[in-house]
Amino acid sequence: MKVAVINFSGNVGKTTIARHLLLPRMPGAELVSIESSNAGSERGPTLRGRQFAELQEYLQTINSAVVDIGASNIEDLLDLMQQYSGSHNDFDFFIVPTVPAVKQQQDTIATLVDLAQLGVMPSRLKILFNMVQRGTMVEQAFYLLLAFLAEQPIATSDTACRLRENEIYARLRRTKLSLSELAADQTDYKALIAKAPDSPTKIDLAQQLATQRLALGVLPELDSCFAALHLGAQSSPPRRATKQAS
Repeated sequence: MKVAVINFSGNVGKTTIARHLLLPRMPGAELVSIESSNAGSERGPTLRGRQFAELQEYLQTINSAVVDIGASNIEDLLDLMQQYSGSHNDFDFFIVPTVPAVKQQQDTIATLVDLAQLGVMPSRLKILFNMVQRGTMVEQAFYLLLAFLAEQPIATSDTACRLRENEIYARLRRTKLSLSELAADQTDYKALIAKAPDSPTKIDLAQQLATQRLALGVLPELDSCFAALHLGAQSSPPRRATKQAS
């Protein structure tokens, strides 16, 4: 299975969704980053939007991929996708993350329209409602986008496919570990804190304990969101730790 994560707008969580929601739940998938920088990904190659010829050639050589498309590269990529007739069919699904801000909802609508004009069917075009504030209904936060889809059902939306705001994603940017690795960590941080020789060490261990707890707490939400995407039987939830740490 090959999935593209795409939106004209930045700051909607594309990379977080590609790395921490999709990749761990698609066995054998490779991460391909479409970015402006030359920095390579730890999990796969990095290309630019104008290198679409190379991208489509590379996709023919692998069975499963998550393609994370940076906002600054989307126009080039979609323009070239139009030139290579039928190339959108190299992707089984297009995941379009969005956030409540009005501008991002408008950009999401523009993204959906362009993909639909390329010939992407609604069943392959999936909305993911991201960064939803706790206590806020998806229908309330995304009224503009949902009203558009009610009139023009060019994409699939399931309000169960949503992620709440969570500090864990900021913490992940400060560690080399993946979310699954953090959740599987069996370290008894409370025992280490009790034996720590000084306050700075205790604080550092307490922060690691908090990160561990956040990782464990967010996995059920990620599993539910992924299930609501309905990507098919080729995907599965990541393996869990055998027991939870203290």
